[in-house]
Amino acid sequence: MSQLLQNALKGIQSLLNGGKMKLTQTDELGALLAVLKKSMFHGLPGLNIEMPTVLYPTPLPQYDGCPPIKPQQPEASASRPPVSKKKKSKVKPKKLQQGEEEEEESSGEREVAPAPGSGRVNLPGGDTRCSPSLGAQTLPVAGSGAAGKDRVSSPFSSASWKRGSSSESDYSDAEGGMQSKVRSYQAKVRQGALACFLSTIKSIEKKVLYGYWSAFVPDTPELGTPQSVSLMTLTLKDPSPKTRACALQVLSAILEGSKQFLSVAEDTSDHRRAFTPFSVMIASSIKELHRCLLLALVAESSSQTLTQIIKCLANLVSNSPYNRLKLSLLTKVWNQIKPYIRHKDVNVRVSSLTLLGAIVSTHAPLPEVQLLLQQPCSSGLSNSNSATPRLSPLDWWKKAPSGPFLEEASVSSPKTSSEPCWLIRLCISIVVLPKEDSCSGSDAGSTGGSTYEPFPMRLEALQVLAHLARGYFSMTQVYLMELGEVICKCMGEADPSVQLHGAKLLEELGTGLIQQYKPDSTTAPDQRVPVSLVVMFWTMMLNGPLPRALQNAEHPTLQASACDALSSILPEAFSNLPGDRQILCITMLLGLNDSANRLVKAATSRALGVYVLFPCLRQDVIFVADTANAILMSLQDKSLNVRAKASWSLGNLTDTLIVNMETPDPSFQEEFSGLLLLKMLRSAIEASKDKDKVKSNAVRALGNLLHFLQPSHIEKPRFAEIIEEAIQSLISTVLIEAAMKVRWNACYAMGNVFKNPALPLGLAPWTSQAYSALTSVVTSCKNFKVRIRSAAALSIPSERERYGSTDQYACIWNALVTALQRSEDTTDFLEFKYCASLRTQICQALIHLLSLASASDLSCIKESLELNGDMVQSYILQFLKSGTERDDSGAPHSPQERDQTVRTALEHISSVQALAGDTARRAIMDFLEDILTVYFDSSG
Repeated sequence: MSQLLQNALKGIQSLLNGGKMKLTQTDELGALLAVLKKSMFHGLPGLNIEMPTVLYPTPLPQYDGCPPIKPQQPEASASRPPVSKKKKSKVKPKKLQQGEEEEEESSGEREVAPAPGSGRVNLPGGDTRCSPSLGAQTLPVAGSGAAGKDRVSSPFSSASWKRGSSSESDYSDAEGGMQSKVRSYQAKVRQGALACFLSTIKSIEKKVLYGYWSAFVPDTPELGTPQSVSLMTLTLKDPSPKTRACALQVLSAILEGSKQFLSVAEDTSDHRRAFTPFSVMIASSIKELHRCLLLALVAESSSQTLTQIIKCLANLVSNSPYNRLKLSLLTKVWNQIKPYIRHKDVNVRVSSLTLLGAIVSTHAPLPEVQLLLQQPCSSGLSNSNSATPRLSPLDWWKKAPSGPFLEEASVSSPKTSSEPCWLIRLCISIVVLPKEDSCSGSDAGSTGGSTYEPFPMRLEALQVLAHLARGYFSMTQVYLMELGEVICKCMGEADPSVQLHGAKLLEELGTGLIQQYKPDSTTAPDQRVPVSLVVMFWTMMLNGPLPRALQNAEHPTLQASACDALSSILPEAFSNLPGDRQILCITMLLGLNDSANRLVKAATSRALGVYVLFPCLRQDVIFVADTANAILMSLQDKSLNVRAKASWSLGNLTDTLIVNMETPDPSFQEEFSGLLLLKMLRSAIEASKDKDKVKSNAVRALGNLLHFLQPSHIEKPRFAEIIEEAIQSLISTVLIEAAMKVRWNACYAMGNVFKNPALPLGLAPWTSQAYSALTSVVTSCKNFKVRIRSAAALSIPSERERYGSTDQYACIWNALVTALQRSEDTTDFLEFKYCASLRTQICQALIHLLSLASASDLSCIKESLELNGDMVQSYILQFLKSGTERDDSGAPHSPQERDQTVRTALEHISSVQALAGDTARRAIMDFLEDILTVYFDSSG
């Protein structure tokens, strides 16, 4: 029977893996999952679940009928002593000969299954831990090992199973051998079902899979109710470590990419509700997963299964919304995992570091994790539950690595934390300290003091350091110079993967330093790393192996990563670097732009786009011109990624041109080549016809270039045609159904075009097309941010003549009034949060138009206000009252500034020389005076 089931499951798996089984119908998938769930528990001692023929997707847990469990035998009580090692060794050879699927530790010691009747697992050192039952469970999961104090009864009470693994068996050897074979076949069925389930997960959409969440993932049971069987049942109770590992693999696959699904979870202590909300059920499920996986961690003695438990925990941590859950879940995981960093098996050590990395990278920075990082070095290492007897002494990583960086960092670094971060110290030690004999374990054979920790350990430690630099930079900065020497050591090694991880860490540190100095940074000036220390840090990098990595053509990934690192230099520090180091950075980047490798070329294009914004470089005409030529060359590349990066850099370069226009010194505009400007315009026009990734920055560049053009350029005949083509390109991009980011940039670019007084806006034939495109967007675009940007563009021209004819002006005015009317018309609830900003920008545009209106425009405005005056007035009053925030449109942000714009418009209208007998002027003045009266009355 078991062999038939095995073969049937293999057949289903082959069909799934071959893509021949299409699980499109709910009934088909439900029937398959019901069969797999039944088979997952095939032959599990003491358990015979009753399953429906089909599982249906539902957010509520389904009932699994469990047959009544026989009372436990007296010999299975908690007081029964663990099986002696002598008995284990007698059984071992026979089991291996009979094909038992259980695994061995890497040290060669036999893995022994827990005695199912007792519900306990024997651990080295005589420590006995209790596993949870399938019924109502009350075991707390705590880092202090509270799980070992409570005792619960287990429903697994198969006496025959216990006898099969004991020398006290009443069976003959032949009967015992048969029992062993049966158990082996049953374990293989369970493993086959789990392998088949894994293939099923890979062949269906995640959103479909999550409909069956409650059938396979445990939930905290209500008091007095039995808990349904789940993947955690196998993880905690299956006697075969291989099956336990398979169950954990499946659970990991379910958890992978589940962040959006789990994000609805919400912890609540409100038990008075008549029903359990879905969000509470998911939160309960997340807590139960934490509890069960930590129990499994304590009870497990197979290194391979232990690795799977820790990997599964890392997956759970990466996807759980801790910012919406009550505190302490992560603290429990943190305290339980710390001792395993020095486990004898290298895979356990690596996965433990991965889990720590997941903790420090999830929703960073979390206050709970911040406190954990500040714990004293020894905290949580002494009371390490069942793991303690297996571990070597943990003092090894408290030593300071040799080198001058400790002293240097202690003198120069700002003191942001009273406690040193023990995790950073641990990771540095793993990377740079020689491995000791005491921690060799399964890596025995290497002599202590002559080799480092295995590469996977060192790489994982570097990754954790990178996570810390990204999420908890205020702690990491204390170790800046020390980490600089670690990076130099890594990038000086022969192994490219170590060099690569060193470069990634450098990039994260550089980015953290840049974030501190941004205008909107929350870091207090006295808490920032001083610029002098940042200069010292980068001088160390540029005098070290970083230039060699940039020139390492054999490893393009490393070259690209080194380029990314080089682009993370703090601009204020770059200007203070020695001149030869500055030249080194620039010449290397310009040289690497010719690389045949697309990864390197993309990274270089991006780095040049960063450097061209540096205050100390942006007025250097030669550097800007060299960068422009390099970027234009990359815009012709066959690789979309290279073109996308080059397009972003071209946008940045043209931003630099605009910044240089605003400086009092006109020399840059005069010296910048007109021929190069023509080339840039042509390239940007071509790029605006490319894919959306390229197009969005190409139109940004076009707007900047058209804004930058001087009267001397515009007067030349060769520029006339290219200007017309560039504006037509922008108009078509505003109107096309492209990505909203593209259309937003096109509207922004059009606004930039309107800022150039030398362009014949209002007179040129393209004027009406440009305004028509913007008014079309402001009234009907689905995306409100695009509408806001088009309204902002419409309020830029500063002279009435630039709005064109009276009819053109009337069209713009009426479109803005219509847009105001439709400012809540959307079917997408995500757009509602932009309603207020849109109305603010439209009101700003209408008031701006009023402040420029001519006598011939007044009648059109009066007609519009007769129809919609009340609506417009109410929104303008809202605009005046809500002047507390600045939106991305750049509208005035204080009430004083806003009411001043209305007063300015009123003064302008009153000064207009209206035609004799025209009542429009008086009507508009009354309208504006009413607004100001109501506003001042309401504001006191």
